[in-house]
Amino acid sequence: SMPMHRRIMSGVTPAAASASDTISRTVLGERGANLRIATAGTASNVTVSDSGTTPAGNPATVSAVAMGATQVKTVFVSPKQVDASTGLVTVTSSSQTALTYEVYPA
Repeated sequence: SMPMHRRIMSGVTPAAASASDTISRTVLGERGANLRIATAGTASNVTVSDSGTTPAGNPATVSAVAMGATQVKTVFVSPKQVDASTGLVTVTSSSQTALTYEVYPA
């Protein structure tokens, strides 16, 4: 599970990504969190799970965040995305080479 970083001016160490990482409900809190995604030389598609369903009860469709070879993007992760049975949001990626994550309170 990725740890939540507190808002500080320096000293944040990004977490190296694996093929499947998680963010816990306790880290997201009631307001959610911002997931900072950074690549350094290798492109990757990053997907954040969504436990929601369609009106017909089918699983929600999630879209990958396309990351260029050297790019930084921030994605909001809502507490509503937490899987009720696991208490987690799952973050997957197509390539983990030089891919890092940071999680900050929203």
